[in-house]
Amino acid sequence: MNIEIYSKDHCPFCDKAIHQAQQMVQESHHKYVVYKLGVDFELHELLERAPTARTFPQIFIDDKNIGGYTEFSQIIK
Repeated sequence: MNIEIYSKDHCPFCDKAIHQAQQMVQESHHKYVVYKLGVDFELHELLERAPTARTFPQIFIDDKNIGGYTEFSQIIK
């Protein structure tokens, strides 16, 4: 499973998602990458990939947008 987390600074849900991804990687062969707004991407780039995105983080699993932290935490249980 390849996990991409599009995050921004000062976002508690972004931090939670990153922490969950770190735990998953330690326990399995999954991989994750974190992208930061203003450093790795601009908002318009994210909206091209996920046009309905309105919150942070936005998480992709195997190139499919699954939503934010709440959806991510439900999937990994």
